[in-house]
Amino acid sequence: MRSWDHWVEEALQKLQHLQLVGSLRPIHLHSAPALKAQKPIEDDFNVFDELQPWDRSAVQVQITEATFQKWVHDIPSSGRVQFNHFSLSFKKLLLFSTNDYLGLGSHPTIGKAAAKVALEHGMGPRSSALICGYTDYHRLLESCLADLKEKEDCLLCPTGFAANTSLMVALGSIGTLLAAGKTPLPDEKIAIFSDALNHASIIDGIRIADKQKSVQIFVYRHCDMNHLDALL
Repeated sequence: MRSWDHWVEEALQKLQHLQLVGSLRPIHLHSAPALKAQKPIEDDFNVFDELQPWDRSAVQVQITEATFQKWVHDIPSSGRVQFNHFSLSFKKLLLFSTNDYLGLGSHPTIGKAAAKVALEHGMGPRSSALICGYTDYHRLLESCLADLKEKEDCLLCPTGFAANTSLMVALGSIGTLLAAGKTPLPDEKIAIFSDALNHASIIDGIRIADKQKSVQIFVYRHCDMNHLDALL
C-alpha cells in the first residue's frame, strides 16, 4: 500500500505538470526584520510568574439577567434590546467558549506590539494573502511557528474555521488529482470518517469535497469507537 507522503508527492507532480502550482510572494515592509534569528529586546517582553488581571479578563464576562434567563431556558433572542447600563442587573459568568483561553488578546505585551505595528504599517495588509496581502512578517511568523513545532513548514490561515475547511477540501483534492479520469472512481476517492458532532468548519469542508465528487464520507456516532471500527 502506498503511503500518504507518496500520494502527496504524486499530487504535487500532477499540479506542476498542469502548471497549477502557485506561490505566495511576500511583500517587503520597510521595518521588517532582515533576519529570522533577530532577537527581541528583552525590555519589550515582560514575564510574570503568577496570574495577572488580564489572565481572567478573557473569560470573566457580564450579561444581563434577561439574557441569562433566555440562555438557561433556551429562548432565542430577537428584536431590539433597550440597553441602559444603570437600570439593568447583570450576572457575572465564566466563559468557556472563547478562543482566547490563554488571555493573549488582553496581555499588555501583545497590546503594545499590536499598537506599534498599527502605527507603523496601518490596520492590516488590506488584501488577501493570495493577491498582495502576504508580507515578510507573515512569512517570518510561519517560519518561526514551524521551528517551534519542529515541522517542515507552516501555513497561516485567517481563522480556525478557514483552516479546517481548507484542510478537508485539500484532502479530497488528492483523489481528484490522482484519478485516472476527470472524476475519481469509487476506489480512487479519499475516505473521510467524521464524528457526527464535528465542528461546522470540518463539516463544511467535507461537504465541499463531496460536491467535487472526490471523497467518500462515513459518519459515525459521536465518540462511538465501536461504530467507527465497524465502518472501517
